[in-house]
Amino acid sequence: MKKRVAFYTLGCKLNFSETSTIARGFKEEGFEAVDFSTSADIYVINTCSVTDNADKRFKTIVKQAQKNNPDAFVAAIGCYAQLKPEELAAVDGVDLVLGATEKFKITDYINDLSKNDFGEIHSCEIEDADFYVGSYSIGDRTRAFLKVQDGCDYKCTYCTIPLARGISRSDTLSNVLNNAKEISEKGIKEIVLTGVNIGDYGKGEFGNKRHEHTFLDLVKALDEVEGVERLRISSIEPNLLKNETIDFVSKSRTFVPHFHIPLQSGSDDILRLMRRRYLSDLYVDRVEQIRRQIPDACIGVDVIVGFPGESDEHFLETYNFLASLDISYLHVFTYSERDNTVATELPNVVPAKVRKKRSKMLRGLSVKKRRAFYESQLGKEKTVLFESENKEGYIHGFTENYVKVKMPWNPEYVNTLHRIKLTEIDEDGMVRFEFKQHELQSKIA
Repeated sequence: MKKRVAFYTLGCKLNFSETSTIARGFKEEGFEAVDFSTSADIYVINTCSVTDNADKRFKTIVKQAQKNNPDAFVAAIGCYAQLKPEELAAVDGVDLVLGATEKFKITDYINDLSKNDFGEIHSCEIEDADFYVGSYSIGDRTRAFLKVQDGCDYKCTYCTIPLARGISRSDTLSNVLNNAKEISEKGIKEIVLTGVNIGDYGKGEFGNKRHEHTFLDLVKALDEVEGVERLRISSIEPNLLKNETIDFVSKSRTFVPHFHIPLQSGSDDILRLMRRRYLSDLYVDRVEQIRRQIPDACIGVDVIVGFPGESDEHFLETYNFLASLDISYLHVFTYSERDNTVATELPNVVPAKVRKKRSKMLRGLSVKKRRAFYESQLGKEKTVLFESENKEGYIHGFTENYVKVKMPWNPEYVNTLHRIKLTEIDEDGMVRFEFKQHELQSKIA
């Protein structure tokens, strides 16, 4: 009988792309992939360490695996496994912990599936993570996450990603294009470009800082891949989002009008403490440039609340800055202390209750921003790509500019594109739409 392996992914799109690639490696070795909620011989947990919550969830997931099969072999990989391997190895039930370079060779480490009293650790020094492993996710979602870059050379004072993933390095352009072709040949309609700092695309292996190709080169080349219906840029630093890229996306055959641009704070004082590579005026310029070129674009924003030194005045500066910007939604992160970061040594720590209150205020602002964005799209024709999940009797989808739609479940619509017209917002905050080809009305979530 084939050994059964199950996967659980915490964190970002990049982790999902790597889990999917690792899973394909298991299948090539003769393993059968099963759902994490069922009994398996091996459970692989791909960890995240961006937030304190992701750390805490790990123990819960290990317990779930043990409940499904007490005799199963449990392996931990990913960012948390690189940063704190001893901590993970000490968790009851964990048998193997692999660092940043070892995770892609996981099948080499699990010939013996007997349980260990203490987790076995194979973890490199992060300086050794100087080579690139390409990845993409397929099979579990309608869209695919295509990894084009890894690591980061930035020194933001709150971030552990450079410690967990190493220096900035990129896939070759030819390999990215080949992966995109493979994805399109499997019938997947949308590809999301992902990485740690994708605007930095082009840096080679072993710390080579010479850019053989730029991010704009990558975007232009991907736009010509046959069979790809949609390409989406997941997240890009404001200082690396150039006018030329915005201009190209505005005219692109496949790149959709959706940008996610980390801000982190609307206060220049806090941006300096964070050691970000821009100030608020540059961010305003990026948003305005997108609006000039692509008026209907969806613009998402990452923001951190409760960073050390963030006074009430600094927070209000951020709140008012975001309220004034023509953006579409926020991803709000509550600052949490991470070991071995400069931020943990900064004075004027913000109390947890204050952080929570500020987070709630910005999440409320995000709701208002998203509704205003939806209202601005009423009466317009868009194209929706429907997802593969049946969620409580509904099928969901996204327009090219990231308006989320839903209608009663119909499997015939999975992974299909349709022209729709957005019509009205219901009392419950949902928006009605109508198919342009059919007399069918439904809803947007």
